[in-house]
Amino acid sequence: MYSPDYYPSNRKESNKRVKMAKSKVLVVGGTGYIGRRIVKASLAQGHETYVLQREEIGLDIEKLQMLLSFKKQGAHLIEGSFNDHKSLVAAVKQVDVVICTISGVHFRSHNLLLQIKLVDAIKEAGNVKRFLPSEFGMDPSRMGHALEPGRVSFDEKMVVRKAIEDANIPFTYVVANCFAGYFVGNLSQLGSLTPPKDKVHLYGDGNVKAVFMEEDDVATYTIKTIDDPITLNKTLYIRPPDNILTQSQLIQIWEKLTGKKLDKIISISAQDFLASMEGMDLAWQVAVGHFYHIFYEGCLTNFEIGEEDEEASKLYTEVEYTRMDEYLKIYT
Repeated sequence: MYSPDYYPSNRKESNKRVKMAKSKVLVVGGTGYIGRRIVKASLAQGHETYVLQREEIGLDIEKLQMLLSFKKQGAHLIEGSFNDHKSLVAAVKQVDVVICTISGVHFRSHNLLLQIKLVDAIKEAGNVKRFLPSEFGMDPSRMGHALEPGRVSFDEKMVVRKAIEDANIPFTYVVANCFAGYFVGNLSQLGSLTPPKDKVHLYGDGNVKAVFMEEDDVATYTIKTIDDPITLNKTLYIRPPDNILTQSQLIQIWEKLTGKKLDKIISISAQDFLASMEGMDLAWQVAVGHFYHIFYEGCLTNFEIGEEDEEASKLYTEVEYTRMDEYLKIYT
């Protein structure tokens, strides 16, 4: 399946990979938040790109127009339905790589069901050389201790991983950490997407390290992996050193860019933060739990990446990823 000359013996020569034929890529969930960026990155890196056009789209005109825009950019639309196993198998048979980006934010068990159906189709098709399931956040294999109700999303991702590995489907798992759109422009404030005007809530002392990634960079790194044997059957952590920052550092970057100090910095203890979950609806409880693990426990950075896995910025040194001081300029 892979040429032995594809990757040089010296891993420091990672930016000198030998060129080879580009894989055909199918993106499932291409109209979603990360999916649309995956489609763009796949096209930009020269892959013949297919996007699943689900029959379930119904009267969602915005999704349809986005799919048609992909077509204008050179992508192929493949009709299929999760309610029609044969259509999924037929779609999968046309490509080499399948990337699933369907969202599990609102319908977590639904996400699990759809991904299992996709795994079954890939298994039957028998031709896929790489499958990337819908993850792109925290590493579920390290979240067995996660708080309820948010823990279910990690547990379900592990069910999908088991199904993939039981079916002997080649895979890459992508751990992308915190999307900048949700965690940086708002200085990691719950309930807002834009920078606070004067008051900012600080989680504990604000000095727990997290990882923040611009979403287009996540997509670029993701597509880089699909023809790379080094990432085969491994987890890729997107954790470039310059984007490992504390919440306090984010605030300092913002204050430097604006030339203004935030008047009120309110520190919230872990106990008080968790107590705030009481009375919240399910979605907010999940959000609070995830924020707790990130900003109090440091779940994104409190471990070393093992030799059995890879870190994206070390593998793909040619990628000029966005630093958060540059990212925050768009909000000034």
